[in-house]
Amino acid sequence: MVKLDILVAEEIVESLSTIVYRDEAFRRGKEVVEVLKETLPQQMFVIKLQAALGGKVIAAERISALRKDVTAKLYGGDVSRKRKLLEKQKKGKKKMMAMGRGSVDIPSDTFVKILKR
Repeated sequence: MVKLDILVAEEIVESLSTIVYRDEAFRRGKEVVEVLKETLPQQMFVIKLQAALGGKVIAAERISALRKDVTAKLYGGDVSRKRKLLEKQKKGKKKMMAMGRGSVDIPSDTFVKILKR
């Protein structure tokens, strides 16, 4: 028997941690991570979802960052303006990540879906 920890955005979520047989740990970790990937909404930053035994990660997924369409108001030729807006967005996201990772709220229906499996 081993303790399977679930990490969301590199923080352990104690309510999702379970005790499983060592033989079933990989399968169960993969299931939980996939359910989280399907049900958690996208954020403005990349979310890492991991299942770990002790300090060893056995299953991992990523939820990509949400991108606002900053080039929607542009039309036509000027590529340099488009590139400038995308670079500005990139700097803003980098600054947000440097200030600290945002917290991820896990909806209650996600817990129900994980427990049903």
